[in-house]
Amino acid sequence: MQAIDTDAKQLKRARLRRLKPALPACVGLAFAAIAHGATPDNRAGTPGLLAIQVNADKLTLAVAKVPQIYLYGTIDAGAPDRFEALVRSGKVPPGSDVYLNSPGGDLQAGIALGRLFRAQSIATHLGVPRKPSRSTTPASKVAVCMDACTLAYLGGLFRWSPTGNDRFGALPLRTPGNATQAPDEADAYLKELNLTAEAQYGRKIQADASVMTGDEMINSGLANNGRLAPTVSYHMMGNAPLLTLGQSARDGQYRITLLCKPDGLTVTAYYMVGVERARKLVSRANRSYFEIDNQQTLPGDRDAFSATSESVMISRPVPLAQVTQFLSARSVGAWLADRGGAVRYGFTIYLESVRNRLQGYGEACAQMAKASTAAKR
Repeated sequence: MQAIDTDAKQLKRARLRRLKPALPACVGLAFAAIAHGATPDNRAGTPGLLAIQVNADKLTLAVAKVPQIYLYGTIDAGAPDRFEALVRSGKVPPGSDVYLNSPGGDLQAGIALGRLFRAQSIATHLGVPRKPSRSTTPASKVAVCMDACTLAYLGGLFRWSPTGNDRFGALPLRTPGNATQAPDEADAYLKELNLTAEAQYGRKIQADASVMTGDEMINSGLANNGRLAPTVSYHMMGNAPLLTLGQSARDGQYRITLLCKPDGLTVTAYYMVGVERARKLVSRANRSYFEIDNQQTLPGDRDAFSATSESVMISRPVPLAQVTQFLSARSVGAWLADRGGAVRYGFTIYLESVRNRLQGYGEACAQMAKASTAAKR
């Protein structure tokens, strides 16, 4: 039976299903609780205004852990003020999920929404709002995000790529004379978000197309599917080079350390999920392993992992013959598997953005190995 990634991947699947309840009774309960949990914007349905629906009922919070806010329709100049009022009221707490479905609208309003999203560590998705159970009006299940909406989307700290038939459109452009360039304010905003290079990549892709695929958004960095870019630090521990890879994600913090030794590496992974969750995961698991480019390697039994402080820790020696494979990998992961092998817990870090630092670390390891060999002669 193929293993299931129950942390980041399972939570992502739950969000991408947009909480389509399996039982009609659940639908009725969710919308019967509108006064308590699902709050529509008081101007929803007004032509030309962005509508806002806040879903914070028990079903939503049980699955997604945070409120889900749907913004749909044309982005008007007053939309940021209405959204900010919900933030101030506590109906949109930090870390909420925002689902966008908009053909565009006011560019400055899109930027203002994006800044509010980033200030609140919002996660952005494409998605259509839930339809009330009593509604008989057919509703499109396809979400679009174009022009001003793309600027709002990019404000999300965690940004999920479109799936299915959902469509993410071109970033706003203007054409003064014969030159094509982005509005100055939009460029300044993208620079604030550290997304200037990613945005230019997106514009280049869309020279001959009106929408971007999910893979293009991930590869460009416009979407991160719940994970910030990895970080890397490198220093000497005595005479041994130590490399630390880190990543912040929606489900926790990841860290992998590589300690170079004359006969190989010691690789240690830390899955930082909190004291109680770390203990629970370790109690459920009966084996652990690392992955290099999604291929299992370095398996270990119960003695090869433990709960320490707020982390699950997995540590292994890496033979000298495998050092190059580790340092040239596209991705490295660390996983626990439960007793039946059907469920696993852990993470994968993709390494392309830190490739140069890994190469430099590999050279330092090789020099240390040569010096050690020379000293023994």
